[in-house]
Amino acid sequence: MIKKNILLIGGTGNLGSKILSSNFFNNIYAPKRKEFDLLKRKSIYKIINKKRIEIIINCAAMARIKDCENNPNKAIEVNINGTSNLVKEILKYNYKNKNKIKLVHISTDAVYNSIKGNYSEDSDLCPYNIYGWTKLASEFFIKLVDDYIIVRTRFFDKQSLKYKYSAKDIYTSQIEVNVLVKYLYYLIKSDFKGVINVGGKKISDYKIYKKYLPELKPFLRKNLMKQLNLYIAKDASLNVKKFNKIKKKYE
Repeated sequence: MIKKNILLIGGTGNLGSKILSSNFFNNIYAPKRKEFDLLKRKSIYKIINKKRIEIIINCAAMARIKDCENNPNKAIEVNINGTSNLVKEILKYNYKNKNKIKLVHISTDAVYNSIKGNYSEDSDLCPYNIYGWTKLASEFFIKLVDDYIIVRTRFFDKQSLKYKYSAKDIYTSQIEVNVLVKYLYYLIKSDFKGVINVGGKKISDYKIYKKYLPELKPFLRKNLMKQLNLYIAKDASLNVKKFNKIKKKYE
């Protein structure tokens, strides 16, 4: 268990709520938006200073792809400007207190072009949608902090799956959200710093969801894109060799 003072941003979201309900983190504080707002810099510094925060886990984002496509200005405001505000206040706090807050930032596999798969942390970055571009932009701000982890990943919640059909020709390295929480614990415990891909083996959407939805039926990526009127990644699978070396130390 990690006993340092942790600030969790985005605690009401899918990942954030699982972090809160896990047994991996102690002394974790997840303020409501009225008290802590990434678009209001004063509220950021106030909480960091008051709670003497040592680790920040940032799960907050506008993450629905269609919402980002339909409202790019809001996506920029939340994903880029919000991250910029957070970094500015961390740098201010660190300077005033001669401290180093560790910032763990949840990014996405959508920063890669997601065509051929097996993307490593050093692969070319070329997002294929507005969400990916805003998350990539946010990574540049995160790197201004002395001690950071940028986690490029994709996850799902097995309890929220309601699909009747799923594409058999879309591939990712996505993992179940509770597994991701455990992996975040490993990363923080290891004192890793930098950018890292976190996920599992390459697998099709259909195959991974079929484990939890026995009645699930297969269909094709082109049908999904037509249905959603969105471009969908073909192969966003990740090379997770770097993370697997860390994982071996704890499993």
